[in-house]
Amino acid sequence: MNLVISYIVRFFIKLFAIVPFRLLYFFSDLLYLILYKLLKYRLSVVRSNLSQSFPEKSAVELGRLERLSYRNLADITVESLKAFTMTKEQIFSRHKVINEEILSHLYDKCGGIIALPNHYGNWEWGAMSCMQLPWPGVALYKPLSNKQLDSYIRKNRSRLGTLLKSIYQTARVFVETKDKKFNFVMAADQSPSNPKKAHWVDFLGRKTAFLHGPELYARKYNYPVVFVDIQRVKRGYYELSLSILSENHGELKDGELTRRLASKLEEVIRKKPEDWLWSHKRWKLKYEGKTL
Repeated sequence: MNLVISYIVRFFIKLFAIVPFRLLYFFSDLLYLILYKLLKYRLSVVRSNLSQSFPEKSAVELGRLERLSYRNLADITVESLKAFTMTKEQIFSRHKVINEEILSHLYDKCGGIIALPNHYGNWEWGAMSCMQLPWPGVALYKPLSNKQLDSYIRKNRSRLGTLLKSIYQTARVFVETKDKKFNFVMAADQSPSNPKKAHWVDFLGRKTAFLHGPELYARKYNYPVVFVDIQRVKRGYYELSLSILSENHGELKDGELTRRLASKLEEVIRKKPEDWLWSHKRWKLKYEGKTL
């Protein structure tokens, strides 16, 4: 079955390679109908997440956000497949960092920077677009269970120079690169697998578990932490705005960096909720301990 899935994905990659961007979104519109109307992909998850995050919104408004969230998901899916054959120029122009200068004072004094994108807008192009910054990127990702497809994706996403490393090798990656200068790209809003190691904070009206890794490695290696806000300008074009969450972690209490991350992400989501990945089972862990 894994081999069959690999061939299906490769078929669509080759198909989208010859499809110009102006026609790409015809397929996205079709995929939207399939996911939302036909398959009802994780519809109960989307509805639960939206209603509990925005209890003040009317049923009409929640319905609108629901529909738009599936359009966002469809766009990201086809754009992810298109990325396999996009040139560096296309990636950089369509997934553009607009304020790199705020990091300029960090490059001379720091051994690395931890960049935290989220599942908001098109995060999939980030593994390649991070090469716009002066230092090379190390993107930490969760490997697919389909090993053939995972190997194919990893090889393609690293073609511009980014190193793709499994999140299960995070500790080793930081040790092996401690004497070099890298931008470490870590997804910040995934649900942790271990609730006991998670940082629990108030987020979108609920006690929510956040990964402990960004704060752990920022403190251990004294790397500045940067929030990456990915905003869709129009279909197929995104602007990445960077903001520094912390430079001196010694002055922060335990959990403060995670609180800043959660607060910043919530601010972004509340402004334009439909571009976050609401189909993700973000609140599957139940709160049993002390909130930060």
